[in-house]
Amino acid sequence: MSELVSTRIHATAAKLGLPHLAEALTQYTQRADEAKMGYLDFLDLVLSEELAVRDDRRFRTGLRISKLLLRHRRGHDLHATGQDRATRPGRCGEGPVR
Repeated sequence: MSELVSTRIHATAAKLGLPHLAEALTQYTQRADEAKMGYLDFLDLVLSEELAVRDDRRFRTGLRISKLLLRHRRGHDLHATGQDRATRPGRCGEGPVR
């Protein structure tokens, strides 16, 4: 692939919000050359890889948010029951933590 076309693809991918494409373009073209892919197969490869990256990012973000909500909920539940950090029961029901 010529340097001019590669530069244009990198710029377009960045404008479209496809940073993974810009980073992995060389790998994609090598895979396409080795497998003797046609244009549509190459486009399918690139789009499916970008979709996988976005799905993975969305999954990780959802997991991170759910952990934050769980921590927030636990703190809210303790606050709602009138317990704070100083009066919360210790381990194995040993009484308040001091």
